[in-house]
Amino acid sequence: MTDLLAGLDDGQRGAVLAPSGPVCVLAGAGTGKTRTITHRIARLISTGAHPVSEVLAVTFTTRAAGEMRLRLRALGVPGVQARTFHSAALKQLRYFWPRSVGGSLWPVLENKMRLVAMASRRVGAGTDTATLRDLAGEIEWAKATLAAPDTYQQAVAATLRDTPVAVETAAKVFAVYESIKSESEQLDFDDLLLHACAILETDESVAREFRARYRCFVVDEYQDVTPLQQRMLDAWLGGRDQLTVVGDANQTIYSFAGASPKYLLGFDRKYPEATVVRLERDYRSTPQVVTLANRIIAGATGSAARLRLKLTAVLPDGPEATFNEFPDEPAEAAAVAGQIAARIDGGSPASSMAVLFRINAQSEAYEQALTAAKVPYVVRGGQRFFARAEVRQAMVTLRGAAQQAGAANGQADDPDAAAVDPELVTTVRRLLAPIGLSDDPPPAGALRDRWDSLLGVVSIAEELADAEATAGLPQLVGELEQRAEAQHAPSIDGVTLASLHAAKGLEWDSVFLVGLTDGTLPIQHADTPEQVEEERRLFYVGVTRARTRLAMSWALSRTEGGRRSRRRSRFLTGLAPDLPVGSRTRAAGRCRICGGPLATPAAIKIGRCENCPSTADPELVEALRDWRRQRSSDDSVPAYVVFSDATLFAIAERRPTDADALLAIPGIGRSKLDHYGTDVLELVTRTR
Repeated sequence: MTDLLAGLDDGQRGAVLAPSGPVCVLAGAGTGKTRTITHRIARLISTGAHPVSEVLAVTFTTRAAGEMRLRLRALGVPGVQARTFHSAALKQLRYFWPRSVGGSLWPVLENKMRLVAMASRRVGAGTDTATLRDLAGEIEWAKATLAAPDTYQQAVAATLRDTPVAVETAAKVFAVYESIKSESEQLDFDDLLLHACAILETDESVAREFRARYRCFVVDEYQDVTPLQQRMLDAWLGGRDQLTVVGDANQTIYSFAGASPKYLLGFDRKYPEATVVRLERDYRSTPQVVTLANRIIAGATGSAARLRLKLTAVLPDGPEATFNEFPDEPAEAAAVAGQIAARIDGGSPASSMAVLFRINAQSEAYEQALTAAKVPYVVRGGQRFFARAEVRQAMVTLRGAAQQAGAANGQADDPDAAAVDPELVTTVRRLLAPIGLSDDPPPAGALRDRWDSLLGVVSIAEELADAEATAGLPQLVGELEQRAEAQHAPSIDGVTLASLHAAKGLEWDSVFLVGLTDGTLPIQHADTPEQVEEERRLFYVGVTRARTRLAMSWALSRTEGGRRSRRRSRFLTGLAPDLPVGSRTRAAGRCRICGGPLATPAAIKIGRCENCPSTADPELVEALRDWRRQRSSDDSVPAYVVFSDATLFAIAERRPTDADALLAIPGIGRSKLDHYGTDVLELVTRTR
């Protein structure tokens, strides 16, 4: 037991030592909740309160369940069942179904889309991929909230849910889907919980056997349970109270999928004798990040405020968070890519950084900017922009239209010579309208995701039209194909691009929170106070992903040169300094030649606009290249690992005379200064 308590703080120790009855652990971000609950489980087993076979721990992802099993094994209790809700229900159904229902367990659908499409056709609804995804999502939400086909519409009205498809249509499709599934004797993912609940609730012998086996339950991320999952938990417990729940109401971000914090918030009312422990010592982030997170969540309202946690940082001080405003999204993306490239050149691993955004469609600008900066990246929780079905379809549509235009002009074999389209952007919008680009955005859902992606294609057309007034469809198709090819380069160890939802449960040394404008965060369709508060919690989750460095930014226009009509997120009020409209970031800086803003990674690194005259000494550039070639050979590393070309040019232009001046050049950190600083400064001195 001494070993199980070693290294725990007072809150963690209190949770581990609490009796085996009802326990609620309110665990803030970075407070060591997984360590706490695994040590609690191990302690309950080691003291004889429960044998290994009686404990069932459930969480929400297979990754989290796997991590829990690994930690329990390291603590000497490898036999504990740690599963997701659905995995646990499936195991129970396989065992009890033949006895309670009869015959073999019905097969579980790997993908419900085929049956949703059949149901949609029968009621005359749409069968395009986006509509089917939205219909499937509505069915999943209905089941998660315990709504049946005949009560779905009332449930939508009661929750003020903004449905992506017509409520009447979704209800009809839901009813026919359930009928088809039942007739074919198949189960979907949500049926696992529904049927497991039904068996435990109606079959006394099964319930007795199950409850004799499992007597102690631990539930992680309890703020995100759905009514269906709570019903499953209640069926497992059967009125008993040997339950430990762990959660943080500040991190409830899945209400759109049916999750509700009310079970966490009401735990001490349901179990008046419960032990409630608060974990508020943050071991993940610096005081600067923690203070900012506390200020964000302090503005929250609603029922969650009663159990609000105030984090206390344990780590030493780090840099202050930065707040940066840009004239447009391309400039914002270029500046972020430039900062990332500089940090990589300074010795930071690409995998230690993440760019987080509200919606997946925002990733395209950062994929493009990072590619231009030759920075590897990985997209988490979504497809790369040019891999999305709607973007591929848009490219096929535009390619076909370009070929037809060329053929009509007798120039099919020479696309660059095809007739120029005087209104490229208007033409692109017209061509993409039949595949989902309406004038007004659809409600939230797959159709909105599709619309956002198609709007991204339009923005590329706008960029091309601004840069090349005579560009037509053939030139646009060529531009799209070049970008698609460049951004499909494989990358393994790279900067993470992820939505805020996909980033939950993860952490990085450096986090860039981008696109922080009203209408994006909070999202435009967040109409009610409850929905706005969930957006605030999503912002809080994003901030608390950062260990050391946090950069927040927003752009006043979507396209380069566009009207600057956006305003920064209301959540930044009182956090970010009041910046003059169109101001640039300190990190991006201004050109030392003309004083203008620096908008590309290369310009940021060399400290001047790319079209301003270079002040680099050709002799010094050549000397630096010779030195780099020799040093890379001596160290058996590629030349760019020593210094990139952009860093060499920056050295040659700025001609640093001491270590501080060398450190001020983006791409040179303390590690590179220690390795190469003496050589570089000697070269600069010799060529004066």
